[in-house]
Amino acid sequence: MNDIPAQAGPDRCSFENLDDFNNLWRKYREALPWTCPFVLPPWVNAWWKIFGQDAQILIAVVRQGEVISGIAPLMIREGTVRFLGDPEVCDYFDFVVSRERATTFFSTLFASLSAQGLRIFDLGPMRPDAAIQTFFGQHAPTSSMECRIHQEDVFSDLDLPHTWDEFLEALGGKQRHELRRKLRRLGEAGEVRFRRVDDLASLGEAIETFLRLFSMNREDKAAFMTGTMASFFHALAVSLVEEGMLRLFFLELNDQPVASVFCFDYQGTRYLYNNSYDRGYQGLSVGLLSKVWSLKAAIDEGLCGYNFLKGGETYKRHLGGNEIPLLQCKVTLR
Repeated sequence: MNDIPAQAGPDRCSFENLDDFNNLWRKYREALPWTCPFVLPPWVNAWWKIFGQDAQILIAVVRQGEVISGIAPLMIREGTVRFLGDPEVCDYFDFVVSRERATTFFSTLFASLSAQGLRIFDLGPMRPDAAIQTFFGQHAPTSSMECRIHQEDVFSDLDLPHTWDEFLEALGGKQRHELRRKLRRLGEAGEVRFRRVDDLASLGEAIETFLRLFSMNREDKAAFMTGTMASFFHALAVSLVEEGMLRLFFLELNDQPVASVFCFDYQGTRYLYNNSYDRGYQGLSVGLLSKVWSLKAAIDEGLCGYNFLKGGETYKRHLGGNEIPLLQCKVTLR
């Protein structure tokens, strides 16, 4: 670890490796606000294993005395500082820092990175309530710093009610009628089963089924699932299973898997990460209904939120999702 003193105050910034990052997660899992799932070590480890060849890890830890103020899970790629991950497979990012320590954290972080000759930061996508968005909202950039923020995309989330009936009641009349009609039509097509896989012993076969359904999906989705991307999904699934976070669902019709939903649970919220389905059953809305059943399961399990993640697809609004912007933050130090 290379400790670099900040320009002012007792704060210091050290740069740590991936093993250190994993240890910090284990040691300070409850003490620090690890609110963004896409910067958790289980996620970062899987991404780095498959996609990290052309990047340099830059995990910065700011401390005040022996107290950790925050963690910046970053990397350097093509001369630019970015979050440790890729927006193609990580829906949004954030720093691991509490609001009350954000000012000293970011001041120390940028001073230390500037001392390393790092000047350009391309940070995002991030939620509007991300730590750095809050920081710049309260502190105007100085003459030595330029910050540009623009909207990159949207995501949708939903506060879950206590019961499925309450969820249906909250839908508009037209959407409630359509959903019930689609559920009824699928039920009339044969024996329907919705099952969950979240154990390591069953995972290998389950992920292969998920990937096979991906290849039977729309052409653009099938093209997305390259061999490298399939390796990432395997690695990610193992990481999430080991942390008890994975929720991989299958919708079966007459004992035949026709759709799958790759979800994970974190801090009381279910995240809809990806889905796949057999295009031959598209007329039965199996893609949509597999997502609906994962949402219903979240309600039945007592979760408080459902995050549809990135993208402005219409079905998310129809199911009650609230659309929230995702922002890109570009910082230049002079």
